[in-house]
Amino acid sequence: MRPIVGIISNAFLINDQYPAHANGSMNTDAIAHVSDAIALTFPADPAVSRTEELLELFDGFLFTGGRPNVHPEEYGHAETEAHGAFDRDRDRVALPLIRAAVERGQPVLGICRGFQEVAVAFGSTLHPEIRELPGRDNHRMPPDGTLEEKFELRHDVSFTPGGPYARLMGADTVRTNTLHGQGIDQPGSRVVIDGRAPDGTPEAILIDGAPGFCLAVQWHPEYKAAEDPASRPLFEAFGDACRAWRAGRAAPLRAVG
Repeated sequence: MRPIVGIISNAFLINDQYPAHANGSMNTDAIAHVSDAIALTFPADPAVSRTEELLELFDGFLFTGGRPNVHPEEYGHAETEAHGAFDRDRDRVALPLIRAAVERGQPVLGICRGFQEVAVAFGSTLHPEIRELPGRDNHRMPPDGTLEEKFELRHDVSFTPGGPYARLMGADTVRTNTLHGQGIDQPGSRVVIDGRAPDGTPEAILIDGAPGFCLAVQWHPEYKAAEDPASRPLFEAFGDACRAWRAGRAAPLRAVG
């Protein structure tokens, strides 16, 4: 059987009334068709999702993007209006699950908010509006336009030459979309920034000393993942790591690419 990937949900109201645990079809498509794994969504609710059970149930985890931000209390900052909306239940599920999965070598892939969750789980702080920092660009999603226009490739990401991402992508620089307002301010001691946008914004990280696959990117590789040269290798490598985990062996990051 194919490996089973747990995809964290986002809180959602159907018809602005009925509570649901939601996940975008782009994520499940990327996992099913590019990672070649079974995609199952699990609730981001600590009342029903227990870390120990999730670790036993799934072979790997995808931490997706989402509208709410990680609450600043999780990295020692006071809440301000600039921090936007929050989902404390997702914080309470995602952060301990990321730490536990990474430490046991279980594959983890983070995207956008998931990138920020991986960063915060290992001691990073976030800036709520990176476009307000000197010399930084506006990385937010365009407020109007079609889906294609919102996910348009808008800037390069340059990786450490010879590093894990460069090996994985087969290139030191790739072109990506950008749909985020927050970004890493101070990285945690184990958070290795391996890719940056032209304005210096961290875009690709890994965790120093992680015994298995743990990569996280600030852009959205799930969009047209099968076609995009910066997306397909990421999901393929994640799928390979999940297959290795299911077969009983962790895939160390040094083997990626």
